[in-house]
Amino acid sequence: MISLAQEVETGTGKYERLLERCSSLEPIPTAVAHPCDQTSLSGAVEAASKGLIVPILVGPREKIKSVADSAGIDLANIQIVDAPHSHASAAKAVELLREAKAELLMKGSLHTDELMAAVVSRDGGLRTARRISHAFVMDVPTYHKVLIVTDGAINIAPTLEDKVDICQNAIDLAVSLGREWPSVAILAAVETVTSKMPATLDAAALCKMAERGQIKGGILDGPLAFDNAISTEAARTKGIRSEVAGDPDILLAPDLEAGNILAKQLTFLAKADSAGIVLGARVPIILTSRADSVRSRIASCAVAMIAAHARRKKG
Repeated sequence: MISLAQEVETGTGKYERLLERCSSLEPIPTAVAHPCDQTSLSGAVEAASKGLIVPILVGPREKIKSVADSAGIDLANIQIVDAPHSHASAAKAVELLREAKAELLMKGSLHTDELMAAVVSRDGGLRTARRISHAFVMDVPTYHKVLIVTDGAINIAPTLEDKVDICQNAIDLAVSLGREWPSVAILAAVETVTSKMPATLDAAALCKMAERGQIKGGILDGPLAFDNAISTEAARTKGIRSEVAGDPDILLAPDLEAGNILAKQLTFLAKADSAGIVLGARVPIILTSRADSVRSRIASCAVAMIAAHARRKKG
């Protein structure tokens, strides 16, 4: 298996390496909730054609067929589970997962809130003891390997305890992608600990928690300002000695706004591609945006597929 550490070519192509690794893996049955527009439907069918998933389309049968006909999408041999509307589609898709008829959940054309409401429902949802969080898995042309940014979509103002789970979810994902000891840069505006900036206190606490085994499987450092996290030279200039600075696998943002802005800056200013996945539930959840490119959608399926196979190995 190729590790994240070996995917070091600058520029695009990192996602293609993920797809290469998927070629030897069995496609994963995937409940696709409400794929009722061309973008979401074609994304699921394209992922199926690449051997990543076996889609089970959940939504209004006639509407799905109408979208497929108008877009020229072939639905031959693809199962459709009828559901009258988006809320019912989300609930039915989650039900399929609880019944072990699927191992991945994929967002269609419904709102993220609708899907996540079904996922986190205390009656029939997909909760675990772990806090649910989101990770962007990014191919940044100016960075030397795949970069995970978390959390930019689920937890608005995470507490220290929330950040423990967010961090552990990201570490587990990086490990499933082949990184043995992923490096985590815990971001703040400065690299010094000060009570005036709570994010720096959280960063210091997370590092100590990792030392004590409360966070497992990764190397943590923080607080680190973004320049120190990404640039070895910037860290050296400020006298920072760190195993993480200049080479992180994971950027842990202080809150959702920072994580979301960072990921979208990388996408629209640095021309990065971003795959999106939700972690911490019973199954990985493929969470794509309407603005995502086809390449990003396929990469999201590839990342989720690899994560699902890692879960199989753990039993």
